[in-house]
Amino acid sequence: MSEQNSKSYKEQRRKSSEFEKREDYLEHELSIMKFKRWKVHLPFRDFHIEFEDLVPALAATIGKVVMVTAMVAAFAAQYGLTPDFVAENVRFELLIAGGIFVIIFSAILNPRANLAGTHGPMIPLIPIIALAGGHPLALGILIGVFGLILSITKGGSKLMSLTGVGVRGGLLIYLGAVGLISQIAKFKAWSISTGESTVAFVVIGITIFIYAYLARIKKRWLAIPLCSAIAGVIAFAMGVDFQFTTAPGLPHMNPFWWWGENTGWQLGWPDFGHYVAVIPFAILAVAMWSPDFLGHRVFQEMNYPKKAKDVLMDVDDTMAVSSIRQVVGAFLGGGNIASSWGTYMIPAAIAKRPIPGGAILTAILCVLASVFGYPMDLAMWEPVLRVALIVGVFLPLLEAGMQMVKKENDSLSAGTCIFACALVNPVFGWALTMLLDNLGLIGDRERAKELSLKERLIIPGIMFLICSVSLALAGQLPGIPGIF
Repeated sequence: MSEQNSKSYKEQRRKSSEFEKREDYLEHELSIMKFKRWKVHLPFRDFHIEFEDLVPALAATIGKVVMVTAMVAAFAAQYGLTPDFVAENVRFELLIAGGIFVIIFSAILNPRANLAGTHGPMIPLIPIIALAGGHPLALGILIGVFGLILSITKGGSKLMSLTGVGVRGGLLIYLGAVGLISQIAKFKAWSISTGESTVAFVVIGITIFIYAYLARIKKRWLAIPLCSAIAGVIAFAMGVDFQFTTAPGLPHMNPFWWWGENTGWQLGWPDFGHYVAVIPFAILAVAMWSPDFLGHRVFQEMNYPKKAKDVLMDVDDTMAVSSIRQVVGAFLGGGNIASSWGTYMIPAAIAKRPIPGGAILTAILCVLASVFGYPMDLAMWEPVLRVALIVGVFLPLLEAGMQMVKKENDSLSAGTCIFACALVNPVFGWALTMLLDNLGLIGDRERAKELSLKERLIIPGIMFLICSVSLALAGQLPGIPGIF
């Protein structure tokens, strides 16, 4: 066994034709890869790019276009900026994500760090941030600083280890169920607005059958490209209009243009008051990273073979990459708020693929979408977008959460977590339930007895206090007005 561990990836690699099943080949690949933290990794020497890598790359690109557009549009609405500004900034963000960070960090320097994506839960808070006198650049810099502190102190991995199985399962079930219901509701509303109210029913109905069949033959990794393509064809065949409107081009790349007083954001550079205004929001953004990152790591653990420990996502390193990407991206002029890239990680885990191969393809697709423009239109078309998010993110989250809850004690923790999430949001639900679970008030009491005082009360208690105060300051606790 020790002799095998000393061999390199190239020495242990075997052709796919030598395996009876494709799944066996993919699991063998995962088990022989040995990624090092902050070392140079090269394609075909340390990992290979397979056809399955294209699936998470497509899902990630679609998700990136959609999420960044939603975030930048929310900022633009508060600062009176035009749709042209939104399109320009989204293009710029695709280049930042694809051309710089995805390849350099997640493919080459540290393949155990997931791609830095978009922090979706922060979108509803953007109007409050603007009203409080916040500045996007000040917010981005402080999120990066707080995130680096959490990464350096290994806080992310510690919080993950203190989150019990029941709490993890409940969090995934809540995120999956709420997201699934939300996407279907939005698809139905869009379908009615187009005058073709039956489109949503037909598309979702056919998607259910296709997804069920792919699950039966163990080809769920094909769900995103296949279901999205069929959804688009069906919608177009039923008379729904679609047009390409975004022409090819390149965005402005000068940070002084983006942060000018009469150009770009038209806000100028931030002053000291701007930084003070965004402190609670930056703390909240970083606090919300932990449950987000936890869900992505759990998904890998559930789909990878047990001995594939050297390819699992490192939570602390992912926080470091997201933090660096946040600071650099904000300084350059981007409007993205960073987090772990869920629309990449979840499909990649289902396809049994490690991070770097798909990261390279994601970078290429992001750059192509930015330069050519037209792929952005297709990725944002409702039938393609909604179905991709349903089968690629929210259904797998729901399934994974249900698979984790096997014992009665875990079901109690999961139910409490869902209850608390529904009361406020997933951050509050995760922090409260982790505290109760580690104290032994719910869940596995034997596990609670094995924890030290610091693990049982101090760390979960401090985390719950930080989350609660940050949510209260931002006006996110029901019945408690924020200070802004």
